Amino acid sequence: MYPEIGQIGPIHIHSFGLMVALAFLTANYLFTKEVKRRGYSEEIASVATMFAFVGGLVGAKLFHLIENYQEFLADPVDAIFNPGGLTFYGGLILSIVMIYIYSRRKKIMFMTLADAAAPSLILAYGIGRIGCQLAGDGDYGIPTDLPWAMGYPNGYVSTLAAKNPELVTYFKQIFPGQPVPVDIPVHPAPVYETLISIFCFVILWKFRTRPSQAGWLFGMYLILAGLERLGVEFIRINPLYGGLSQAQWISIGMILAGSFMMWKLRTLLPPKPATA
Repeated sequence: MYPEIGQIGPIHIHSFGLMVALAFLTANYLFTKEVKRRGYSEEIASVATMFAFVGGLVGAKLFHLIENYQEFLADPVDAIFNPGGLTFYGGLILSIVMIYIYSRRKKIMFMTLADAAAPSLILAYGIGRIGCQLAGDGDYGIPTDLPWAMGYPNGYVSTLAAKNPELVTYFKQIFPGQPVPVDIPVHPAPVYETLISIFCFVILWKFRTRPSQAGWLFGMYLILAGLERLGVEFIRINPLYGGLSQAQWISIGMILAGSFMMWKLRTLLPPKPATA
């Protein structure tokens, strides 16, 4: 893996940060295009994107620190400024709150902006997971012997047995009696998520021009994003609360909310009145 891919003078270029920047630029381009298609100015798209970027980074880091408070207590400075350790749902929630407040102040229908952002959100998530794959930040899955299993020996969270006793424990549980490899092969979960996100993006992009009530497409996004994360969490290593991880509980909430929105807004826009 390649947590750091280069250096320009004293500046170190981290693969995760580079992919986050690429995800932001891609999402900004698609979102701006959709906002303009829906009749709003480019300025509105730029401001909303700025709120999404700031809220995404702050919320993602904040939720990660809350979920892994021991890491923060052990080394607060490193926990805060470490380029890894971002929880997507935290960023999503805070971004939604910030953009909702902005839309209310500008008297813009929030759900219209949410619909415009839906395709770019899922694609940006997939691009961000490429950064997780390159950085080896611990978003990989449990040990496996599948042909496409991978190791992340140089990642931020190494899969080397000598550096990851928790992963060794999982290996012994899954493959009892087998010798523990020096580098434990695991599910490349970030790759799974990138591929699924691209598939979901294609669906949302196709449906974005379908006549529907404001919020219908965002409801579809909530369902697709929730199903994606709910499924992949079954092969990832995260603390469980009542049998499911924090991300899975949030995913279930997203699926339910999205299903309710799509059901509530299932009626297509009323046809234009016929002219005499």
